[in-house]
Amino acid sequence: MNPIKITKLDHVVLRVADIEKSIHFYKDILGCTEARIREDTGLYQFQAGASMIDLVPLDGELGTRSGYGPPTDGRNVDHFALTLSEFDEEALMSYLKTNGIVPTKSGQRFGAEGTGPSMYMEDPDGNVVELKGPPSK
Repeated sequence: MNPIKITKLDHVVLRVADIEKSIHFYKDILGCTEARIREDTGLYQFQAGASMIDLVPLDGELGTRSGYGPPTDGRNVDHFALTLSEFDEEALMSYLKTNGIVPTKSGQRFGAEGTGPSMYMEDPDGNVVELKGPPSK
């Protein structure tokens, strides 16, 4: 019997090229709250609901510790999904476009809680972020 029982995404660590642009995107645009900043190691942690998004600069201690260089295609993950408590597509599209972000691929998709609405967008480093609404009834 497997002792691992996953209930939610805990955190994602993103290696980013411009920490200020990334902080602006995750904190100011998406509304993630600052959880902890460790400037001594270059770890910037933001609460995303019940989960965490960690940002580490590519040129910092943690960004180079893995031995990987900068992502060759502008991304260091395929995508990650953030669950939203409600999904008003028109309001989301309007808000994101006001902030210079053009969401793509809006539609119904299967996720951890079932099939529901979602849309994709890219952060300043080309990481794909999926905004996932509650499951459809």
